[in-house]
Amino acid sequence: MAEFKVEGLTVAGKPVSGMITAETLKEAKAKAQAMAAEKKFKLTGVYDRVTWIYRVQKGTEKPVDGEQKAYTKDEVWQALEKMGYRVVYVRKKLFAGKPKAAPAVDVITFVRVSADLMRQKLPFNEVLQLLVNDIQNPALRDAVKEINAELKQGKDSEKVFLKQAPVFGKFTANMLGLASKSGNMTEIYESTAKFLERNAQFKRNLKSTLIMPLVTLFILFLAVLFYVGYIFPATAEMFEKFKIELPPMTAATLTFSRWLTANFIPLSIAIIVPVVLIARFLTTDRGRFLADKYLITIPVVGPLLHKTAIEIFCRVFYALYSGSGENIDVIKMAAEACGNKYMEHQIKTIAIPMMLEKGKGLTEAFEATGVFTKTAISRFNSGAETGTVKNTAIQLAEYYEKETTYKLANAIEVIQLSVSMIIMLVLTGLTLVSSETATIRPKAPGTFIHYILTSLGF
Repeated sequence: MAEFKVEGLTVAGKPVSGMITAETLKEAKAKAQAMAAEKKFKLTGVYDRVTWIYRVQKGTEKPVDGEQKAYTKDEVWQALEKMGYRVVYVRKKLFAGKPKAAPAVDVITFVRVSADLMRQKLPFNEVLQLLVNDIQNPALRDAVKEINAELKQGKDSEKVFLKQAPVFGKFTANMLGLASKSGNMTEIYESTAKFLERNAQFKRNLKSTLIMPLVTLFILFLAVLFYVGYIFPATAEMFEKFKIELPPMTAATLTFSRWLTANFIPLSIAIIVPVVLIARFLTTDRGRFLADKYLITIPVVGPLLHKTAIEIFCRVFYALYSGSGENIDVIKMAAEACGNKYMEHQIKTIAIPMMLEKGKGLTEAFEATGVFTKTAISRFNSGAETGTVKNTAIQLAEYYEKETTYKLANAIEVIQLSVSMIIMLVLTGLTLVSSETATIRPKAPGTFIHYILTSLGF
């Protein structure tokens, strides 16, 4: 959540100020009004942290332009004057917009290099200072600068990183914020980097598995549509004009072509409208939930998605699990990180309540969700009995990483083979129809020759 500055006046007229967190400015104002009523002070303003542009000059030197994030214009003005500058102007930047998410590769590089440098015993503030000079993406560079500045001010590390969730991503911001508070900062950074790398790799592999075959099939569909709807009728109708009897496949194709041409607009609407509606629905929480629920059940790709989600759950669980108590917050965060809304829902609404309200063990609660494989349940059960749940989680993650990597390669071959078979069948069908059309012979050759000569202008 974002931070907002609250300013007000006490009954005695003394100024007071403070900070509150909220999702939106509207929510922050509502919280501030409630706070003012409770603490009995007059609310004078609630300010969001925005970007200000300024121009300053020192002596007779050339004026310098810059940007600075702050809650109010006065904050920027006073800070610049303290630095010895003569302030020409300070203005609120228009169209600043919300911070954009940094590219995944830049975030992965930042986390991976941070983990490597910390493993070499370099202090974290020096790590940030080193990396900020090499980050090319402006959004990520500004976010790291702000993190470094706020950590030096002694602010809560978890809140500092969560403020940058739009840039880093919610999961990464959560993990890095928790790492700063933990005793195993390097290990959590290492696990986060591994998770991000695996997630990016799986998405790349999945795209290569699905996108190219789908594009190939779509182009083939358009080519067949063009042939059946435009090219084929021009030839077949020429024979019909001379009352030449068409062979079965040619006649059936011509009938289909005419039906397709006559109903092209209604068919297009019937196809496009549902696709658009489904796409819009899948962007909603309910749509994402149902999609994730049924995606893991489809052949070939479904089990891979399912096991990859379990792998991610186990990696986060391993990174944060402390071994004391039930670690409910750890299970909740691992569920949110797994990337499957259905699994997240089952774990949060079944496993966690069972552990909190009924006192059930980890294995029994996980089994009741119905989203963990028998292998995962068996391994967690062994870990619970021997007191090695943390190590079991990373072993299970490594096992599923190897299995999904191997099976994904096989899945790519199966899908590519299936697409090749579909292309072969379609081309075979078109060849048969074309060959049959080529065998048509008019009953009265002279009539057909006369038509050809006439069409040529003789």
